Amino acid sequence: MKLRHYLLAFALLPLLAACGPKEESTVTPAADAPASAPAETPAPAADAAAPAADGTAAPAADAAAPAAPDAGAAAAAPAPAPIVPAGPAPVPGVDYVLIPNGQPFLPLNGKIEVVEVFGYVCPACASFQGQIMPWRKTLPADVRLTYVPVAFGPEWQPYAQAFYAAESKGLVERTHDAVFTQIHANRSLPGEGQKPDPAKVAAFYAGYGVDAKEFLGLMNSFGTSAKINRAKQFAMAAGVSGTPSLVVNGKYLVKGRSFPDMLRITDALIAQERAAK
Repeated sequence: MKLRHYLLAFALLPLLAACGPKEESTVTPAADAPASAPAETPAPAADAAAPAADGTAAPAADAAAPAAPDAGAAAAAPAPAPIVPAGPAPVPGVDYVLIPNGQPFLPLNGKIEVVEVFGYVCPACASFQGQIMPWRKTLPADVRLTYVPVAFGPEWQPYAQAFYAAESKGLVERTHDAVFTQIHANRSLPGEGQKPDPAKVAAFYAGYGVDAKEFLGLMNSFGTSAKINRAKQFAMAAGVSGTPSLVVNGKYLVKGRSFPDMLRITDALIAQERAAK
């Protein structure tokens, strides 16, 4: 989706409005009501143990770890393009929070990991999407952007399930932008404050060549549930209280005064981690 589409669709959203968990009360339908960006509140407690190894996959584009190159290939490979951070060096406690005993979401395998903790129904995440996608294209080969969806309430749940179902079908790259657009711009999928409709979500993904019934089964599978619980545990361990949030190498929870400032700080932390290697 082009950047200008997002900027036009979400220009009225506060720049750093964050979406957070809601009270788990009955959701009343509010068709066509514009979603709002609530203030941050404490993240919900984890309700399941970490999944087995088959529940730890990243989005389809990032799931497979690259094979280790032989010595000759490594010698011939060009060094990653440096990221030159703009502005002052990030300040601990101001620009980022050091995560105690922080661990990356996936094995690094020589990469620097940037996790975006997000939710499809979050208006702030939809606004941020228009900025993080162009930024993603500038990342060097040794940096991996990993999406981690969280379910902060009943409206969020079907989309977190759908993300992992789409991942299992290799559809994340094709559908990620489109889900935001259908919820927040076109309003053809249920958004914040509306009654969840997993079948409607599955029908949307069927437009990308999968069987809707099979996709709904994947959404409700044990493997998907395990991945959602693991994502929730990661977000809690990182101290995430709202979305969108960025976590670098499992060590640093990025703060910032605006979305561009978040990306500036992330660039600086990437450079810091690269220098440490």
